[in-house]
Amino acid sequence: MDLGISGRWALICGASKGLGLGCARALVREGVNVVIVARGDAALQAAAEELRTLPGAAEVRAIAADVTTEAGRAQALAACPQVDILVTNAGGPPPGDFRTFERDDWIAALDANMLAPIALIRATVDAMIERGFGRIVNITSSSVKAPIDALALSNGARSGLTGFVAGLARRTVVHNVTINNLLPGQFDTDRLRANFAHAAGQDGDVQAVAERRRQQIPAGRFGTPDEFGAACAFLCSAQAGYLTGQNLLIDGGAYPGTF
Repeated sequence: MDLGISGRWALICGASKGLGLGCARALVREGVNVVIVARGDAALQAAAEELRTLPGAAEVRAIAADVTTEAGRAQALAACPQVDILVTNAGGPPPGDFRTFERDDWIAALDANMLAPIALIRATVDAMIERGFGRIVNITSSSVKAPIDALALSNGARSGLTGFVAGLARRTVVHNVTINNLLPGQFDTDRLRANFAHAAGQDGDVQAVAERRRQQIPAGRFGTPDEFGAACAFLCSAQAGYLTGQNLLIDGGAYPGTF
């Protein structure tokens, strides 16, 4: 399927590795010009070099910046001639017992996983409306659908973003600007491995934890960043103009509910 977005410009956050990089790969293969953003320059430049070798690659720009700051967002936005597609993404806050978190921990989680995405949407959505095309995809978490006790910071901050998007998405869709959220379950990323290490504890068996978690997934495996990226690319497509305000759960069937 031709997704109809060749030549568009995309700003993709947290794109040096993991799910963000998976989304960047999928969009590059569709002929989209991309600006990838992350804090770590070395990994970011390596990702950019990889993206430039893909079939269909157009322009790839890499900006090392922290989008939780106003200066970092300005730097990222300045590198993108126009933002037709915005993919917000940030590493999840650390796991732990909510009793151990201080106010600063909660503020950091909100800055990264709620307020920074909202600021980027605010900076780009009106121009999308004027041009009559825009696709905004927020990478959140399956914890929005089924909260995970050890991820209290993530549960709260990402749910706040979800609530905000639910209202705005119904106002922008008439202008062919859609806003949706992708909710990843357990994907084979550095973040997942860090969660396994936390669950195992200092002297625990990380591999045993990973195997138990894998067995709990009906698909019998962890997801891959590339299949996650494919879902993101569809949400960014010309064909997805009637799909907005939704939370697409991608978890290999792990969520047990009907709705």
